[in-house]
Amino acid sequence: MRAKVPFRTNLPWVFALLLLLGLAAACIPTSTSNEAQLVEGKDLYLKYCSLCHAKNGEGYAADAANALANQDFLALATDEFLYASIERGRPGTPMSAWGKTRNGPLSPEEIDSIVTWIRNWQSTEAVALTSEPSEGVAQRGEPLYSVHCAACHGEEGGSGSYMSINNPEGLAAVPDDFLRKTIQKGRSGTPMVAYENTIPPQGIEDLVTLIRSWQKDTETPERVEPITELIDIITNPEGSEPDFSEGERYVGADKVQEELDLGARMALVDARPSSDYFLEHITGAVNVPFYSAEDYVEQLPRDTWIVVYCACPHAESGQVADLLEANGFTKVKVLDEGFFYWKEQGYPVTSSRD
Repeated sequence: MRAKVPFRTNLPWVFALLLLLGLAAACIPTSTSNEAQLVEGKDLYLKYCSLCHAKNGEGYAADAANALANQDFLALATDEFLYASIERGRPGTPMSAWGKTRNGPLSPEEIDSIVTWIRNWQSTEAVALTSEPSEGVAQRGEPLYSVHCAACHGEEGGSGSYMSINNPEGLAAVPDDFLRKTIQKGRSGTPMVAYENTIPPQGIEDLVTLIRSWQKDTETPERVEPITELIDIITNPEGSEPDFSEGERYVGADKVQEELDLGARMALVDARPSSDYFLEHITGAVNVPFYSAEDYVEQLPRDTWIVVYCACPHAESGQVADLLEANGFTKVKVLDEGFFYWKEQGYPVTSSRD
C-alpha cells in the first residue's frame, strides 16, 4: 500500500503549477485582442479594398467588384477561401494579389485581420460544403452556359462585364460544391440570380463540370523587392509635348499610343498594386501604387504630362490623379479604358513571363 504524502510537502509544486497556469492564461486570446484585430482589419480594408468593393462591402464601387458583404457569398466563403483570395488575387483581372508572397503589400497577419473584418459582416449561418466532385458532362453544359451565363461572365468565363469565373486562382480556391450552390442559390441583391428552379439538377452538374474544365495550373511569381525610388520616369524624354486636350480628365489608349509612336514626351504611371505591376505593365511605366502614392509625389515631374492607369479602369488611377492634382500637378490624365484594353489592342506591354 502506497504511503500517504502530507499535502504541505507539495506546496512548492502547487505554486509552480499556479504560476504556469497564470502564464498560459496570459497567452490565451481575449475578446480585446479580437477587437484589436477588427479595428486593424477595418483600417486595412478601407485603405486597400473599399475603393473597389465599397466601404461596407456592398461592391461595385469599381466595375465588376463583387459584393463581399453579400450574405449568400459569406455563407459559402470559408476563411481559407477569403484568405487565399486576398493573398493571391485573380491575376489577369482587376482583382490584385495583396499578399507579400505575391509581391503585394500585406503580411499574413494583416490578411487575417481583413478576413476577420469581412467575416464581421456575416449574419447568416455558414453553409457546409462537401468535397463531392461534379458528375456532369462539360459538352452538355456549353449550351446552358451560352444561354444563362455568357452575357455576364463572357465566353469561357473570362471576358464578361462581371467577375471572371475561369481564373485559375479562383477555381483552385473552391470545391465543386461552391460552384454548384452558387448556381443553385445565386447572390440575392445582385445580377447573379438563382437557377435551381430554372436549370435541372443534371444541367447544373454539367455547368459545374464545364467551369471546372477551364481550370489551369496556378503560378507563383518570383519574389521582387518593392520599388521605392523611381527611375527612367519619362518616356521619350527628348520628345515634344503630346497633343492632349486641356481640361479633360480622360485620354483614350489609342490616343496615348498614337502620341508615343510620334515620339511625344510623357510619364506613364501604373497605379495598381506592385503585384500587378511586376506581373505585367505598360512598357515604360513606373509603379506608383494608389495606396502609397503620397510617397512618390516628389519624384514625379511637374513639367511633363502624366498618364495614370489601372485596371478598374478608373478607381485606382483616379485616386492617384486626384492626389497629384491636389499637390499642384496640372498635367495629369487618366487612361480611359484601363490596362486590359491597352493589352488587348496589342500595344507594348512588359511582362515578367517574357
